[in-house]
Amino acid sequence: MNRGNRKRTRHTDVFYAASPESYPRLGLVVPKHRHTNVERNLVKRRLREIGRVEILPRLRSAGRNLDVLIRARSVAYDAPFHVLRDQLVRWVEDETCAAS
Repeated sequence: MNRGNRKRTRHTDVFYAASPESYPRLGLVVPKHRHTNVERNLVKRRLREIGRVEILPRLRSAGRNLDVLIRARSVAYDAPFHVLRDQLVRWVEDETCAAS
């Protein structure tokens, strides 16, 4: 979180920097924000699935080897899956287009 760039969406903070590896990597930080473990795990599962299905494949196809860290903000607990997905897909599309 101390190196690279940060992009803030309504529900998440996305930190990203060049990866020392030859492939993109994804990490998640989901603080409790006074919610139960069940709610926290739901947010983690949603973000992990978005990363697996949307973010990493798009970064690979664009040839962008980035370390991406997604930190959920407290409002992410109230967001439906499709809203989180749309925001993160918009970020990754902006990032892959900016590199071209």
